Amino acid sequence: MTDVARALDEIERAIHVRIVGAEETIDQILVALLAGGHALLEGPPGIGKTLLVQTLGEALGLRGGRIQFTPDLMPADVTGTTILVEEDGTKRFRFQPGPVFTHLLLADEINRATPKTQSALLEAMAERSVTVAGERHVIEDPFVVLATQNPIEMEGTYPLPEAQLDRFFFKIRIDQPSEADLIEILARTTGAEAAGPEVALDREGLLAARAEVRTVEAAPEVLRDAARLVIATQPDGPAPAEAARRWLRYGAGPRAARTMVLAAKVAALRAGRRNAALDDLRHYAVPALRHRLLLNFEAEAGGVDPDDVVRAILDEVPPLPPAVERLASA
Repeated sequence: MTDVARALDEIERAIHVRIVGAEETIDQILVALLAGGHALLEGPPGIGKTLLVQTLGEALGLRGGRIQFTPDLMPADVTGTTILVEEDGTKRFRFQPGPVFTHLLLADEINRATPKTQSALLEAMAERSVTVAGERHVIEDPFVVLATQNPIEMEGTYPLPEAQLDRFFFKIRIDQPSEADLIEILARTTGAEAAGPEVALDREGLLAARAEVRTVEAAPEVLRDAARLVIATQPDGPAPAEAARRWLRYGAGPRAARTMVLAAKVAALRAGRRNAALDDLRHYAVPALRHRLLLNFEAEAGGVDPDDVVRAILDEVPPLPPAVERLASA
């Protein structure tokens, strides 16, 4: 077992001190975290999205921040602002950092804020910095945004702009707990308060694990498979899948392909391998692509789920065997 695999197992054990079930959700969050990406968690109110993010921060010993998104939240409430201060009889402007200057940012109910405020996170998520009054301010690594949102159809929510959705490494859907998990949740939350999780991996360990992920090899057929899948989602592209032509207005782009390759590298390390496999890449195709596909009117009217479109594309575009890939490259 690699050091990264052991670290991931320790983090999971620490999280499960407080969180019941949600194995797939936790796995996808950790993959995004080690790959250096942000995650968007979607689910109905009251199923523990916020608690999960807070518990992760405790298990990693990272400096955390929280923004409760509301319709009256302003962009400066996210990034910070310049204030006038007086020191030694001299007045000058000084930058007052906002809550975005942290390691692990919980953007709670992000789709309750207006698109203008949602977009205030764009530069921070992509560049790890913010620009205020013409001055650039760098955010210390690691910087991870874990945003929660209620389903778009709920009252008082605003769909996130496509440009911001593309900044999220994964979109993770959280379902209602099973009966057995719900019973365990009730037992834990109605009795004596339990101790929180211990720190399983510190900041330096996380940065080292991220660096190790980048050393994993991805064979040409893995890179080609990622490219083929992304191109197949583009209805006006050179080789669209039938599902894309029927249901999509726009497909995914380069960030989606990069996401799948990095997720495959994390999965390989967790399995004790130094080479990413095709199965690793395709295992995370749904959370990597579901929020990057723009449905057309027919799909929206018919209630088509983006997950079903992704799965249809995966079926239409089977992976090339390594031997075929070598012949194609020759």
